[in-house]
Amino acid sequence: MQVRGLEGQRQRIRQGGYTDPEEAQAAGRALAAADHDGAGAGCTLGQWLARWLATKNALRPSTRQGYAAHIRLYLIPQLGRILLHQLTSRHVNGLLATLASHPSPTGRRLSPATVVRIHATLRTALNAAVRARLIPVNPANGAELPHPRRPHPVVWTVGRTARWQQAGERPAVAVWTEQQLAAFLVGVAQDHLYAAWWLAALRGLRRGELTGLRWTNVDLQTAELTVTQQRVHADGQVVVGPPKSATSCRVVALDAQTVRVLRRHRERQEKLSATAGTRWQNSGYVFTTATGAPLRPDYLTGRFRRLVATSGQPPIRLHDLRHGAATLALAAHTDLKVVQAMLGHASIVLTADTYVSVLPEVAHHAARETARLVLNAASALGRPLGG
Repeated sequence: MQVRGLEGQRQRIRQGGYTDPEEAQAAGRALAAADHDGAGAGCTLGQWLARWLATKNALRPSTRQGYAAHIRLYLIPQLGRILLHQLTSRHVNGLLATLASHPSPTGRRLSPATVVRIHATLRTALNAAVRARLIPVNPANGAELPHPRRPHPVVWTVGRTARWQQAGERPAVAVWTEQQLAAFLVGVAQDHLYAAWWLAALRGLRRGELTGLRWTNVDLQTAELTVTQQRVHADGQVVVGPPKSATSCRVVALDAQTVRVLRRHRERQEKLSATAGTRWQNSGYVFTTATGAPLRPDYLTGRFRRLVATSGQPPIRLHDLRHGAATLALAAHTDLKVVQAMLGHASIVLTADTYVSVLPEVAHHAARETARLVLNAASALGRPLGG
């Protein structure tokens, strides 16, 4: 059968590879209909992915970069030459099996969560192909996906800290106790980004939200800051875009100490401006270089890593300060709904299930209070419990 490609050229194609006659007939009918409509039925999956990605200009830069990486590194090398109308669920499941069992182009095995994200990119692109009447159904629907397990943050207890010191053993995601955090903050009190570490650790701001924060979005009189944008890496550049999600656009309440920290930071910045003179860039950002230029997000990461390495505290990532902010807020008996709003989560389940680890003293307090309720009830009955 001859059909038109994406550029309108006629090309002969052969259909095959179907084990189900009904599937083959449906694909044939869709192919003929798409060719009749001039939709480019003879295109390969690789051609369609390239065209689909080119229309995604409204996406957040980091999302578009993720799509592009999935397409370039995994989807086109594995499935790119297959004609779109001949792509089947067998091809998709084969791709997923390969991704899960073979090293990636970087030499590392992909995590189940990454495989799921790659599949999501393919499924989204094929949904667009269905809407364009290039294919009748989406072969990525109903795929056999791995079940990723999100690592839950754990606290650097005395035992975990000892194992790290003795054998280098460290959890995937860990947070500091309040004593460890306090010791770190005391040690970096003179660092020029002290206010950034403070906001991440106590108010839960993300890295991109810190580097994207402007003074116009900080109101020290009302003790509030508003998250309206973030600075992220995309295609080798730093771009300004909206926060991670709609709920990430939020107002964050500030306590009196945080207000003092930000006031001192602004005073330092004003001194830097006076020293720099005409070299000062009046960018308006809260966290800048010595000449006023906005910071790159990866600079924050590298700076924090170096400070942690010399602090004597067990290792955590910059993003783990955000995890710790949720944990400390709950330890201070903050309502879970308030913590959700502080972090900008769309779902309270995400806040409770993923970002919150239990400090040892909180867990012991809960255990004591639970036992106390039962003991008091038994005492009221005049019948003491055994043990």
